[in-house]
Amino acid sequence: MAIAVRDIVPFSTARTHLSDLVLEVQNGAEKIITKNGEPAVAVIDAKRLDHYHRLERARIHLLLLEEVDQGLADVKAGRTVDAKAGINALKRARKAAGGRVAG
Repeated sequence: MAIAVRDIVPFSTARTHLSDLVLEVQNGAEKIITKNGEPAVAVIDAKRLDHYHRLERARIHLLLLEEVDQGLADVKAGRTVDAKAGINALKRARKAAGGRVAG
């Protein structure tokens, strides 16, 4: 759903017309509340938010499955490292980086 100009609401207007905004959102609208002219929060229907969260969890599961698939391909191709040696290498790298984790 694209956000239209009518869906952008200043905080002062949202505060004084909250009941109206809630009804619009329950009827399918999504609102962006601005504060000092900048987007601050989005108001969406609770069921839609739950749907978005379920989609995100499904996406994470798919990414994990892709990583498992890549790991199995690595094992099949012989791209493996001894677990203790791998952990020790990670510890050395972390120590050399001053305890920071790369990411």
